[in-house]
Amino acid sequence: MSQEDNKRQAAVAALSYIKDGIALGVGTGSTVDHLIDALPPHAARLTAVVSSSERSTRRLEAAGIKVSALSEVGELDLYIDGADEATKHLHLIKGGGGALTREKILAGTSRRFVCVVDETKLVATLGKFPLPIEVLPMAQSFVARQMVKAGGNPIYREGFVTDNGNHILDVHDLRIANPIEMETRFNQLPGIVTVGLFANRRADVLLIGGASGVRTLQSRGFWRTQTVLASAKPCSLTPGDAVSATRPLSDHARADVPLLRATAPSSRRCCRSAPNSLHCCPIGSP
Repeated sequence: MSQEDNKRQAAVAALSYIKDGIALGVGTGSTVDHLIDALPPHAARLTAVVSSSERSTRRLEAAGIKVSALSEVGELDLYIDGADEATKHLHLIKGGGGALTREKILAGTSRRFVCVVDETKLVATLGKFPLPIEVLPMAQSFVARQMVKAGGNPIYREGFVTDNGNHILDVHDLRIANPIEMETRFNQLPGIVTVGLFANRRADVLLIGGASGVRTLQSRGFWRTQTVLASAKPCSLTPGDAVSATRPLSDHARADVPLLRATAPSSRRCCRSAPNSLHCCPIGSP
């Protein structure tokens, strides 16, 4: 199978994470193009679709899919995107297509982040692919000097302007042994809009297309969420019950529990497995 075939099968596998009534975020890149091409039969199941770039918006609209603004939708249930590099820890380098800032916003506001790649993108250590950094134009030289001090070789991406009107520096020769620390440190530099490291908010699921099919890697937090929901018993809320949501349980949300609690008198607590799908468990359960 070709690399494009492997990208396509990973993208198609991500469609299984689409459930009825969800709001979907769509990333940017050649692998996501395959996702968009396969998405129209599933579009009626979605309450909203939010795009991470003008490029993806054009492709979605050409496929007959309406694109909504994030400000109109709020929190996303699922975000699907590709990556330029990925590790078994689900840390990523993204931004080869220049949409890293909007991609990071959509990943940050999504309950679940599914990343789709072909097997050539899986690496032991991030950094062979140059790290994209979106910078304010006036800060380009300053940030480039800081990258040299950090051991990198920054190259200005000539002729490219992001959807936000900014520039991209592609930083070569970085060995990223601690991606969480590096992402946090670089983000403190004035003039940097976004670093193309997705480590503080990593993927929840990594789908890897290869010659033997699609392999799945999942974060421990994702499994804990599934365990909580799988152990819950069916229940329903009556009209007028007020509910409030906490953030979903995942590594980036730490110890938060994915629960919807009915404030009306009840001996049950409702756990959310998907929009419009509620399950309950005893009030005393974790």
